[in-house]
Amino acid sequence: MPRHRSAIRNWIEYLPARGVAAALQCFPVRQNLETAAWGGRMYFRLSRKRRLRAVSNIRDAFPGWSEDRCEAVARQSVENMFQLAAVDAMMMPRLLTPDRWPDILDLGNTVEHLHRLMDGRSMLFITGHCGNWELLGYGMSVVGYPMAALARPLDNVLLNRWLLGLREAHGLRVLTKWGATPEMQRIIESNGHVGFIADQNAGDAGVFVPFFGRLASTYKSIGLLAMRYELPLLVAMAERQNNDFSYRLHVEDVIEPADWANHPDPLYYITARYIRGIEMLVRRAPAQYLWMHRRWKSRPRHERQGQDVPDALETRIRSLPWLSEDDIESILDRSRRDSREAGGQRN
Repeated sequence: MPRHRSAIRNWIEYLPARGVAAALQCFPVRQNLETAAWGGRMYFRLSRKRRLRAVSNIRDAFPGWSEDRCEAVARQSVENMFQLAAVDAMMMPRLLTPDRWPDILDLGNTVEHLHRLMDGRSMLFITGHCGNWELLGYGMSVVGYPMAALARPLDNVLLNRWLLGLREAHGLRVLTKWGATPEMQRIIESNGHVGFIADQNAGDAGVFVPFFGRLASTYKSIGLLAMRYELPLLVAMAERQNNDFSYRLHVEDVIEPADWANHPDPLYYITARYIRGIEMLVRRAPAQYLWMHRRWKSRPRHERQGQDVPDALETRIRSLPWLSEDDIESILDRSRRDSREAGGQRN
């Protein structure tokens, strides 16, 4: 449940945010984006802990990159985050409208999949913290394919109510994580579409699937939902173009129920495959990923206990058809290395 907060604190945060949003309307979008990027650069310099985390995550994901390139992409990632929060979120309801969206939104290869949205069958839209994760569901709703999206409510009820109004201005329906399951089921049963930001760390009890060559904890709920209702999953992103309020939609993968029907562990297959799709999207635009995110924070039990990779987990990893033998060995070696380091710390 949301944490209780004082009304005074809520208003202290809410009023400046509304003031900044109003001030943004007085300047061109491009100038606002440049100002937000400058704020991101300042934050990147001053927040040493988060800067080092981002650079470390990029170094792990792209071991062949130079240190300078890792740091540059980490900085650009923070700039993008500031642009999303300070500019894009405020401008979407005014600029991305049913009559103006073609000037802002390039549907890219999603055009090939629009017939799936028109045939009256529910789909799960999957994205990660890449590109503009807020705009994907919002943009599809504006274009004429309304959907619901799962989101965590803000602790500040005033900010939450305001931002919820912005998000839902043109057809998008936002479901809060608190008690959203029954409503989500009703939407699916009525052939509606549901979107998820699916790359959050799911804790020690999550499904550990490969992400950039390292096991990452991922929620089971999306795969279980797809299995229960036999729903296809569409993995996509909205990628910023030319450092402007301009986006191109890209579908990386469509996962059909037939794809997992005969798999020995369908939940693992579905989860691993859409996480692979998110990884491919991140590789398209690494500077637009939230590298400060603690994606690999939780570790599987065998690593925490300093043990070898369990046979059952190794079998699941080896069952993923897109992984080469070299990929598999690299993932297993990394897990063994993490396990040895955890064992050394315990001793």
